[in-house]
Order: sequence, then structure tokens, then C-alpha cells
Amino acid sequence: MAQIPFAQIDAFASQPFEGNQACVMPLEAWLPDDVLQAIAAENNVAETAYITAEGPARWKLRWFTPAVEVPLCGHATLATAHWLWAHGGFEGDKITFETVKSGELYVSRLPDGRLEMDFPAPEVFPMEIDEAVVEALGARPVEVLGGPFYAAIFETAAQVKALNPNHSALAHLGMTGDGWERGNFGCLAVDGDGVDVTSRFFAPGSGIEEDPATGSWHCMVAAIMASRKQGPIQCYQAYPGRGAHIEVEKRADRVKLRGRCVTVIEGAFNL
Repeated sequence: MAQIPFAQIDAFASQPFEGNQACVMPLEAWLPDDVLQAIAAENNVAETAYITAEGPARWKLRWFTPAVEVPLCGHATLATAHWLWAHGGFEGDKITFETVKSGELYVSRLPDGRLEMDFPAPEVFPMEIDEAVVEALGARPVEVLGGPFYAAIFETAAQVKALNPNHSALAHLGMTGDGWERGNFGCLAVDGDGVDVTSRFFAPGSGIEEDPATGSWHCMVAAIMASRKQGPIQCYQAYPGRGAHIEVEKRADRVKLRGRCVTVIEGAFNL
């Protein structure tokens, strides 16, 4: 029986039961894709991140939901960097992750203890409101933007928090592109209690009805907000019962995402 090191980490969290859960599993060599997918389904959290070492401060990185491999995942990248520094014996200041569809991603340690990710900034563009999406969300946004995901902008944080969408309907709607399938929706308001942006992210197209903390979505949030406010943007992802604070900042064609992680489980996966 093979044993793979395993940790479950709450990402974009300052204490357990906040942010989003990710499983981190370092591998000596890649397992077959169907095995990686089966392990992720067994873990049954938003994403399982797998890494293989490529150099002193460089790793290859892939992410799987319980249903599919995804082209980009922020919270599991943050969790993986946390694992390398907290448990994996890495002592450098910067990590480079090589990914299949998102190029090189970078994570650095900040003096205040937070981790800062450096991701590519997506393009965003205005779109017409899709009436089928309005029906599936159960609410009408004031503005819609396209990009990697379908972004619906509402007037108030209260409207975003009150959303109760039809996930089965959403799964067949929305954007395709950049390696993403339909059924991934970000909903935001430039409003909130002590924050600049309050949002939620629904991802039935990726096998997750609602995601608690979504770095890839916040790359799009940073791009949306770049023309509205300069400097760091304080964001709150209002997943019911958890919640996540994410600081974002767009710089040229890159996005900085900042947050903390907490390890909640350590052990081994028996395969």
C-alpha cells in the first residue's frame, strides 16, 4: 500500500472553519489522471492540489475538483504554498509553480505573515444581461461582464448575500473559454461591511454548487475594480457559514492576491 502525504488546509482563513478547504498532496511522480481525479473525489473538498518538485524553489502544480481538473485555482495554490513553508521544509522567500494552462504562478511571504500570490490578470468586457441567467439566479443584476466567468454586478451586498440560485439551471449557462466550462458565475456588489467588494461564486459547472473562497474569481474582481479604485481592494466572499477575506490588487497585466492559511488536518492518503 502506497502512502501519499496529505494535508487539509483552510485557505484565505485566519482560523479553522473559515475560507475554503483544499487538500494538498505532494507526489514523487505523477499518477494517472483517472487516479488523481478519483483521489479528489474521495477527498470531496473544493480542490485537491498535487505538486511534483522541479527545482530548489519550483514545483509543477495541478488542481482537481471532485468532478474535473481546472485550469486555475487560487485558494489551493495558496494552501500549497502554505504547506511548503509550514510542513514541507521550504525556507526560501518565493515559490514558482508551473501550471498546464495558467503559466507560471508565484507566491511570496509578506512581513506580516500573509502570503501573496502573483497571477495573470484576465480580460473583462461588457455583455448584455442573459434573461436565462436572471431566472436561474432569481435576481436581476444591474450590470454583466464577461471574462473567464460570467460576472453579475448587483447594487448592494445584501442582494448578493440573499441569492438562492437554481444550480441545476446555472450549470448549463454562462461563459466558456480559458479552459473553463459553462456554469461558473461570480456575483458581486461594490459594497460591504468594512470592505470594498462583497461577492459569491457559484460553480455547478465545475461540480461545486458554491465555492467558499475563489482566487481565480478574485483575479476577475481585481480586473473589474481596477478602473474604480486604485491600490489594494478589500474583498469578502460571503459563503454562508464560512466567509473569506481576500485582498487583491491589479498591477499591469498581473494580479496580487493576499491572504492567510490554517492547517486543520495532517496525515497520509493510503492508496
